Amino acid sequence: MHTSSSTRVILGPGRDRSVLNRHPWVFSGAVARVEGDPQAGEIVPLQNAEGRVMGFGFYNPRSQIRLRLLAFGPDPIPVIGDFLDARLKAAVALRTGFFDAQSTAVRWVHGEGDGLPGLVVDRYGPILVVQFHTVGMARLRSLIVDSLRRLCDPVAIVERSPASKEEGLGAVSGVLWGTFSGRVEILEQGVRHWVDVIEGQKTGLFLDQRDNRQRVAQWVARGMTQGTARHGRGAQLLNCFSYTGGFSLSAALQGAITTSVDTSVAAQTLAQDNFALNGLHTADHRFETADAFDWLHQCRERYHFVVLDPPAFVKHRPSLDKGARAYKDINRLGLRLLEAGGLLLTCSCSAHVNWDLFQKILYAAAREAERSVQVLGRYSQPIDHPFSLYHPEGEYLKTFLLRVVE
Repeated sequence: MHTSSSTRVILGPGRDRSVLNRHPWVFSGAVARVEGDPQAGEIVPLQNAEGRVMGFGFYNPRSQIRLRLLAFGPDPIPVIGDFLDARLKAAVALRTGFFDAQSTAVRWVHGEGDGLPGLVVDRYGPILVVQFHTVGMARLRSLIVDSLRRLCDPVAIVERSPASKEEGLGAVSGVLWGTFSGRVEILEQGVRHWVDVIEGQKTGLFLDQRDNRQRVAQWVARGMTQGTARHGRGAQLLNCFSYTGGFSLSAALQGAITTSVDTSVAAQTLAQDNFALNGLHTADHRFETADAFDWLHQCRERYHFVVLDPPAFVKHRPSLDKGARAYKDINRLGLRLLEAGGLLLTCSCSAHVNWDLFQKILYAAAREAERSVQVLGRYSQPIDHPFSLYHPEGEYLKTFLLRVVE
């Protein structure tokens, strides 16, 4: 990982403002030239046009993000293993202060938010699942595994890295260290879940929705919709893009009757297993294996609570218009099914959809659904998914709680 003294990335005149503001990404348009022959993933120094060393980061000649900074300032990173140990130790210590034995599934490392661009580490009980989103972090794979073994003493470490054409990385899935197969049981604020860390989506469970799942449970327990209060019965909850049924499970444990809609047979099977794991009768609930858009178009029932947690409809900026229409359509359909006084929890995990745009999309959806709607709350990602104040792109999860007045 050491670089020669002649290798460096040099910014164009006046292109150092974002680095002075401690933003960790240097885009290709800001680079005047590259000296030496750095390889993809190599750690190289960054200089401004006047020759001042401004930091050190992962270089990738094929990515629009030409440099991802690990450290700011003129001091080089002396020993990369020690650097990784210190950053990983700090990240784990932060989470240890906030989570107890009632929550055994936690994100331990969240990329740029923990000063480790391109690295994700999720803990599922005794199993760690890692993702390498950048070629620089992928080159440090063995050092990171060794550091995690010393720091966390896991039973096994599993890799679930997605493919990235821009970074030049193929998808990687398998056990990096230790022995493990099948599912792992975890606790989330006392609720039991089976998690498939080998074949499941992402790293196995959407940990960033932990707080929202708890919120749904609390709202159901308190009977916060007018419909349930008026009729004196448990809430009817519809959960679209339900995956392994997390929102449905949290609501059902508080007495809701739930309908879970997802395209995956495997996810629906795991959802039903999660209900059984918590002593719930699956026959009392519905598990619909279907496309959420198609199912909502055909549905004629009414619900007290609707949850919409779709995949990212906007993964790249060129698809923003198309993705915005998809968000509008799914929310219009969801609003249409709510009883007066009903609640909609709706989410976007698209980093390119900011808060202002998402609210405008919801406005358009409400207008087309011809519903009068209140905003009761806005929620970002949980505490184990921090983002740097200097890197607002790290705030990707946007959630609105809406109430249909009439």
